[in-house]
Amino acid sequence: MRRVLTYAALAALAASPATAQETTAFSFLRSDVGARAAALAGSVVSLTNDPAGLFVNPASLGTLNSPSGAAGFFKHLLDINAGYVVYGQSLEGIGSVGAGVLYTNYGTFDRMDEFGNSSGTFTASDMALSLGYSTEIQENLTAGGALKFIYSSIAGYTSTAAAADLGVLYRIPESRLSLGASIRNMGKMMTTYAGISEPLPLDLAVGASIVPRGLPLLLNVDFHRLNENPGSFIDRFGAFTVGGEFTLSRVIRARFGYNNQTRKDLQTGTTAGLAGFSAGVGISVSTYLVDYSLSSLGAIGNLHRVSIGTTF
Repeated sequence: MRRVLTYAALAALAASPATAQETTAFSFLRSDVGARAAALAGSVVSLTNDPAGLFVNPASLGTLNSPSGAAGFFKHLLDINAGYVVYGQSLEGIGSVGAGVLYTNYGTFDRMDEFGNSSGTFTASDMALSLGYSTEIQENLTAGGALKFIYSSIAGYTSTAAAADLGVLYRIPESRLSLGASIRNMGKMMTTYAGISEPLPLDLAVGASIVPRGLPLLLNVDFHRLNENPGSFIDRFGAFTVGGEFTLSRVIRARFGYNNQTRKDLQTGTTAGLAGFSAGVGISVSTYLVDYSLSSLGAIGNLHRVSIGTTF
């Protein structure tokens, strides 16, 4: 099982489609999961000891120090709300396992006929269920995978998809460095809304995390969407994120982040305001960690997330 998982992860990470995905289904899968990840602008591919890593790099399940769980709420623009629940733990002699659910509710809409007459209301929502597994294939090197079932509904109509995530994570303790890579949302739609099948938001990402000597700082750098081809070789690396987490005390952690792709997408003319920048704080109380983040979309508005995690 370990050998098969290792070969599958390495083969998938080497894959790189030649064309960019201009339109995809289930785009909610691109959203950062959890307040910590959002505050770090999504620079979490190489993070360790966080159960929410299941959604970004399932190999990180193998780095959990103890059984852990987390839940969070995401206040999007307008009436859009989202949340998640995740749990992970190691099983002696087997490996590490995890399960999680992502959910997005888009609010209530007025139902109109072709003549503009109101005929009630309807709702729309998305959900994804992930089941993951990770194992250590050699000292400090873990590989993992997750199977994902995706469900979408709008006005009584539904669409479904099946997908898989794969990842690897390598830690160098003496250098306080972690290296990670993952490919997410490999799969296809099983049922469609109107007979039109769209690709899933495939994302090949690599990242590194390091604690510089003498500093209470965890610094993260990620490159996302490496499977897409935006033009030149240099442009391929334009979707990068940077995040930092300062340990101010045993109780408080301050975080910041920058998402270059978000800032580029939201730039109007020569300015984008604070679009792409994020910040947050984490407060540790006993076995609980409460996180808050604020992400700027520039003139469009701000996104707020709150998460709580615990160990058992």
